[in-house]
Amino acid sequence: MQQARAEHERSGRAARVFTEFDYETRDSWSRARRVVAKAEQIDGKENPRYVVTSLKTKQWPAQGLYEKLYCQRGEMENRIKEQLSLFADRLSTETMRANQLRLYFSALAYVLVSALRRLALRGSEWAQAQVATIRLRLLKIAARVQVTARRIWVSYSSAYAWRSQFEAAFATLRR
Repeated sequence: MQQARAEHERSGRAARVFTEFDYETRDSWSRARRVVAKAEQIDGKENPRYVVTSLKTKQWPAQGLYEKLYCQRGEMENRIKEQLSLFADRLSTETMRANQLRLYFSALAYVLVSALRRLALRGSEWAQAQVATIRLRLLKIAARVQVTARRIWVSYSSAYAWRSQFEAAFATLRR
C-alpha cells in the first residue's frame, strides 16, 4: 500500500501495485496457498484486494491473474446479475419446461437490451448503464400511444425526465 500511495502522490492518478506470497492458516488449510495481492490507491482511498489461487506463477503472473482472470470473472458475474434483473430469478412455476421458457425469455430480453445499449445508446450517458437502469428509465415509461393511418403518436407525461434520451435512442434506431 505504501508503494501504491507513493505512486499516487507522484502521478496524481490511481496507482496499482501487485505482489504475491504464500499463506497458510493455522487449522483450516492443509498446506500453504498462493495469494495474489493488489494494492491500489484511489483519490483519498485505499483499495486492497487478495485472491487465493492454486494456479501457478508460470501460467498466471500476479497482475495478469488479477486483471485478466479474476476481474473478468467478476465482470461475467455482473452480466449474470443483470439477467437476473430481467426476471430470470422468477423460476417458480410447477414444471421445468415453464421455468426453462421463462429463462429463454429472460435471456432474449437481455440480448435485446444489450443490443439497444450497444446500438442506440452508444456515446450517450447510458452507454454503460445497467440493464435495470435502461429498463426503468427508457422502456418502463408511461405514455399514451395513438395509431392513425399515417402516424404513430407517442405522448409522454410532462414529468418524464428522460424524454430527450428516449428520442435520441429512437432516432438512432430509425437510421
